[in-house]
Amino acid sequence: MTNEDAFGGDYTKLTGRQKKLFELRLKRNEARKANQTEILAEKKRQEAPQESRGISKQKWIEDKKKTLGKLLDANGLDLSKAYMLDTQEAAEVKYKKWDKKAAPFGWDVFNQKSLYNAYKKRTKNIPVNADDYTKMKETDPEFYRDGSSLQYGKAPKLPEENIDKMVQELEDRDQKRKAFSRRRRFHEEKDVDSINDRNEHFNKKIERAFGKYTVEIKNNLERGTALPD
Repeated sequence: MTNEDAFGGDYTKLTGRQKKLFELRLKRNEARKANQTEILAEKKRQEAPQESRGISKQKWIEDKKKTLGKLLDANGLDLSKAYMLDTQEAAEVKYKKWDKKAAPFGWDVFNQKSLYNAYKKRTKNIPVNADDYTKMKETDPEFYRDGSSLQYGKAPKLPEENIDKMVQELEDRDQKRKAFSRRRRFHEEKDVDSINDRNEHFNKKIERAFGKYTVEIKNNLERGTALPD
């Protein structure tokens, strides 16, 4: 549709300012129609059943059961013998998962067993000289002193070499802590709304706390319907 058809009259008789105003009104009407179309499309997408990665979890489980059932029938096995279809590699991975102990949770992180396991892990790579240990016991009659000893709380004289080992262990532990980074799943289809990793982590916390209250405002800003006419 041309400007003359939309105007319904002689478009050439309009002044330059009137033509500019008329063109702006046409653009505003086109933008309003596009926004209304996008709102209806978004409403249909929200009402549609949500499925992750193109297939629902329930459908994926059902398809997997059907495939497993066909393999069992082809080999003359029942469901209790399904483990016989596993390869050696798959069985080893499954056994490792079963043998893996659950990590401490909550206050169990600081119980005596967890602290002792952490102590063993830290001292595993520190070399120990049995001869030096025996000499220290022989030279110090109160090597295993208790609370009633007059030497209780007094630090024994240690060789500089042992102190250097302790310092090296602390430095190595600090380096491992700095280099540690847990891998997180990256979603390529997700919109980029951060400038770096720290900002991305902050945005996630804000979204968890206030996302449900600002979802309508965010949708209006993305569509442009939050702006005045």
